[in-house]
Amino acid sequence: MKNFEIELKETGKIIEKALDFYLPKSDEYPQKIHEAMRYSTFNGGKRIRPVLTMKAAELFGLQGDKVIPTACGIEMIHTYSLVHDDLPIMDNDDLRRGKPTCHKVFGDAIALLAGDALLTHAFNTIAKNARIEGISLQAVIDVIDRISRAAGSLGMIGGQTVDILSQGVTIDEKTLFYMDYHKTGCLIQASLWAGARLAEAPAPDLNKLDRLGEKIGLIFQIVDDLLDIQGDEKKLGKPVGSDVRNKKSTFPSVYGYENSLKLVKNLSEEAKDIIHEFKNGEFFVQLVEFLVERQY
Repeated sequence: MKNFEIELKETGKIIEKALDFYLPKSDEYPQKIHEAMRYSTFNGGKRIRPVLTMKAAELFGLQGDKVIPTACGIEMIHTYSLVHDDLPIMDNDDLRRGKPTCHKVFGDAIALLAGDALLTHAFNTIAKNARIEGISLQAVIDVIDRISRAAGSLGMIGGQTVDILSQGVTIDEKTLFYMDYHKTGCLIQASLWAGARLAEAPAPDLNKLDRLGEKIGLIFQIVDDLLDIQGDEKKLGKPVGSDVRNKKSTFPSVYGYENSLKLVKNLSEEAKDIIHEFKNGEFFVQLVEFLVERQY
């Protein structure tokens, strides 16, 4: 696992260097919005989604650096969602990864616009993948189509909407799975799919990665729910218990804590079974184990 974490960090550094290149510079007018965009993007983070994009491409023989524009665009979309999630009208969080959230530093209006700008700039960045040698224009079009659906009302935004509407009410298991898969899993699933599609992976393999992405997305969200109950605030970089305070429906509140742990275990085994269908999938096996055991 140590070697995996080193590889994860090294890949993360490559992504951060690329993000610095693709984002507008902080001294570019109007400076305040670009400062806010960069503050939120470089405010820590595991870079799981862009790493998935690069590693999925490598799984099918394409160098990871060939898909960096798409990987960076996906991370921008993820960052925008966090900026908006933290706003007072949403989760009203003061800390993100141990640092003041964007709206606490720049104010609500600039934070809102920073999120909007990151989302818009993401697709400008993804489109640049068409300029990379060896990448087909059709693959980039397919990726933009897939990511836009994953980030919109049929994906992440849809899940967040159900999350808001479910606060303070009892929901059934079907609604819970829809909510958590869409608000977290859709973008994770699209991250895997995008890297593989840019590498011209065959349709049956793309379908397998869709199933894998669904499992990984649910694992990620359920563990998030569990950490909000018994996580270490110093490691998490934010206060625990916000789900209870906001009267949110979560896997522990619907399934119970112990049953949620069992569900994570079952999902991880199902994910590994899918990974074993690919050659050279050891990184993804270790990634699943990392997500299950993570403390932050």
